Amino acid sequence: MDRQVKRIGVLTSGGDAPGMNAAVRAVVRTAVGRGIDCVGIRRGWNGLINSDFIRMDASSVSHIIDKGGTMLYTARSEEFMGPAGRAKALGTCKLLGLDGIVAIGGDGTFRGALALSRQAAESGESLSVVGIPATIDNDIGCSHYTIGFDTACNTTIECIDKLRDTMQSHERCSVVEVMGRHAGYLALYVGIAVGATAVLIPEREVDFEQDIVEKIRRARLNGSTHYMVVVAEGAGSAVEIGKRIHQEVGIDPRVTVLGHIQRGGSPSARDRETASRMGYAAVMALEQDKGNRIIATQDGRIVDLDMEEALAMTKTFEMDRYQVLEALTNSKGPGL
Repeated sequence: MDRQVKRIGVLTSGGDAPGMNAAVRAVVRTAVGRGIDCVGIRRGWNGLINSDFIRMDASSVSHIIDKGGTMLYTARSEEFMGPAGRAKALGTCKLLGLDGIVAIGGDGTFRGALALSRQAAESGESLSVVGIPATIDNDIGCSHYTIGFDTACNTTIECIDKLRDTMQSHERCSVVEVMGRHAGYLALYVGIAVGATAVLIPEREVDFEQDIVEKIRRARLNGSTHYMVVVAEGAGSAVEIGKRIHQEVGIDPRVTVLGHIQRGGSPSARDRETASRMGYAAVMALEQDKGNRIIATQDGRIVDLDMEEALAMTKTFEMDRYQVLEALTNSKGPGL
C-alpha cells in the first residue's frame, strides 16, 4: 500500500435506487471497522460544493439496510459539471482531509467522479474515487447487474399483476409505461414475468402492426379478452400508443404510467446483498490504493475495474430474452 487512507467520503447521486442505503451502510461499517473515518456527503456532488456533510459511524447507519431511497439524499448538480464547481468541491475535500470518495450512482455520477479526480491531480492534490453502480435501468456497460434493478422489477410486476386483475374483470386492454429512457431491460424482464401480450423497448424498432396489432388480434382469436402491453418510456408514449390501438383495433385501452413508484420500496434480498458486497469492495479498493475504479458484477463475481476503461464499455442488449417473449406470445393458446 503506497499511502495510508485515513478518511473517506461517501455520496449518492443521480436517480435513487433501492439498495443505495445498503451500499452506504456497507461503506461506512467497512471503513470504520478498518480504522478509517467516514464522512457522509449529502445531496450528491452538491454536498461537496456547499459543504453539506455529516460525520458517520457504525450506529449512524443502523436500521437502514431495509429502507428504500437514500439517507444521504440525492441531486443532480449543473455547477459540478464545470471546472469552477469542481474546484469548490475539491476545496471541501481538502478542508475535510478526504483521501478518497465512494460515489454511488450511474454513468453520470462516475464521469463526475473521474473529472474530479483528474482535476485534483492537475492541481497537485491526490483524491481517489471509486464508483458503485446503482440504477434501476441496469444500463451500466461494465456491470452485468446494478443495484436497484431487482427491486424495481418486483415493484413493477406487483403493480401490473393488480392492473391485470381489473383488466380481466372488464375485458380490457392495458398499456403500461415503465421506466427506461435509453434501455429496455426493465420493460422486457417485467414483460416476460407478467406474460405481457406485447413489449416495446428502445433497442428494437417498433413495427406497430406486427408488434402490437397482430398480437392483440391473435390473442383474441385464441380466446383472450384482455391484453397487456408494456412500454419502456424510451420506446414511445403509452398515451399515444393507447390512442393508436383504439384507432387500429377498435378497443378502448386503459393507460397507466407507473412513474417514480418504481424507484421506491424496501430493497429485495438480491439488492441488499449485492449492495453490501459492493460497498465492502469499494472500501477495500481505496485501502489498497486503487484509485479511479468502478466496482462491478461480472458473471456473479464482484470485480473492480479501471474507471476510464469501464466507462468506455458498452452493454450488449440480450435479444435472446425478446425471442423468449416472442415465442411465448406467438403460441396458439390464449394470451397472458
